[in-house]
Amino acid sequence: MAERPPNNRAPLPRAVGRLVSLLAGGVSRDVLTRAACSAVFCLFIAGCKPVGPSYNRPGYDAPAIYKEAGATSVAVPPPNPQGGAWQPANPSDGMLKGKWWEIYQDPQLNQLEERIDSNNAQLRQQMELYLAAEDEVRAVRANLYPTLTAGPSISRDRVSANRPLATPGSTTTYGDFVIAGQASWEPDFWGRVRRTVEQARANAQADAADEANAALTLHAEMATDYFALRGLDSQVKLLNDTVTDLEHQLDLTERRFHGGVATEVDVAQAQTQLETVRAELVDLGVARAQYEHAIGTLANLNLAGFNIPPSPLDLKLPQVPLGVPSQLLERRPDIAQAERLAAAANAQIGINIAAFYPAITLGGTGGFESTNPGNWIEGSSSLWSLGAQATELLFDAGQRHALTDAARHDYEAQADGYRNAVFQAFDDVEDQLAAQRILEQEATAEQRAVDAARHSFDLSNTRYKGGATSYLEVLTAEQTLLQDQVTAINIVSRQFASSVSLVRALGGGWDRTQLP
Repeated sequence: MAERPPNNRAPLPRAVGRLVSLLAGGVSRDVLTRAACSAVFCLFIAGCKPVGPSYNRPGYDAPAIYKEAGATSVAVPPPNPQGGAWQPANPSDGMLKGKWWEIYQDPQLNQLEERIDSNNAQLRQQMELYLAAEDEVRAVRANLYPTLTAGPSISRDRVSANRPLATPGSTTTYGDFVIAGQASWEPDFWGRVRRTVEQARANAQADAADEANAALTLHAEMATDYFALRGLDSQVKLLNDTVTDLEHQLDLTERRFHGGVATEVDVAQAQTQLETVRAELVDLGVARAQYEHAIGTLANLNLAGFNIPPSPLDLKLPQVPLGVPSQLLERRPDIAQAERLAAAANAQIGINIAAFYPAITLGGTGGFESTNPGNWIEGSSSLWSLGAQATELLFDAGQRHALTDAARHDYEAQADGYRNAVFQAFDDVEDQLAAQRILEQEATAEQRAVDAARHSFDLSNTRYKGGATSYLEVLTAEQTLLQDQVTAINIVSRQFASSVSLVRALGGGWDRTQLP
């Protein structure tokens, strides 16, 4: 608190008194001086620190390195030099930025992803929720300022001539012309309103982070569905090529049968294998149609006229910039949301503590009143009043203590929720890093299996054409080759899905600086 001035005629109140006296004319200089002094004093008090605990982000020590960062599809930052001199300039260094899906270098995917921000209904819903929360901040902040009302009142009244204490011959009918304004203000002495604004702002930022998380989820879902569809197109191409080969095999077997070299069993086996692959090819159409519909819905496209031309998944798997673990706390919108909810819960403690202090309200009325419109707006018709009221709750059976304790527990719960969000985030990243590393190893091993199966099929086919073996050997080798080829395609699809999941686990192109 500032030291009290030595007397009531300090320079600032005198200057304020002269100014309001010149403006108000007939109103008492001393009265307005006291009012100005009170207003300045209240403004000073309202600027004091709010009651309740100051907020500090819940602590968490990020690990120095990621455990599973061993895949070539992950770009690991350089190690910290001896002595720890290297530090990232900001949380975005060495990380994805903005339109993260462009690292896959697929123009069709880029076009579909671009439609989400402007056309997806779920994302628009999240945006409206955030805008509503932003309006709530402005509504709460308005409580820091006085409320002013004004308006005229005109009436014609008649009172009883036989009313109690009536004077004989007194007027019973009169007009009342009033124009007045009222001002009311509850100075934020204890910071209740400021804590409420702090809470509303934190909640609005949590909604903004929730919107960013929804956008990240939708963009990741789009990329995942798109690569799954292209993986199916790779299988369709494989099965189409296999059908063509099997048709040639069937033709060869039938010619050998008519030449007396092959048996009818060989023809039946070749026919069975051909129709089985044809059935598998038709069955892939169900899953492909579902992925196409999901992609069209995410992009808010008319499904009746929307289709994606077949395109096998022959892209190169890009490197995903990993960054350092400490950056993850700034990159994940769900972590930011949890942290902002903790800040809002902390502000609620201050709001509840403020309830222990008296509520002080300042009010004033000023205007003109007359029974005759002719002298309505004159100095002699002026009226005014100034007042203050203080109210303190003396007994509430422990309600305020209970609410404050509940707010403290809620804050601790939100702080633990923040830490849990961080734990889950690191778990997500490590899971996807492990998936990238293991799938890379599996893809290499599976490619060796495909090469071996192809060599085995070629040998069996040559032996069959030379009459050294039955068609059953060729059929078995061909089934093994097809199964290994389908597995290899599925591994590639899983690598792309895991790559997208890793991007999502790292927060995409978002960082905490984008919070409003």
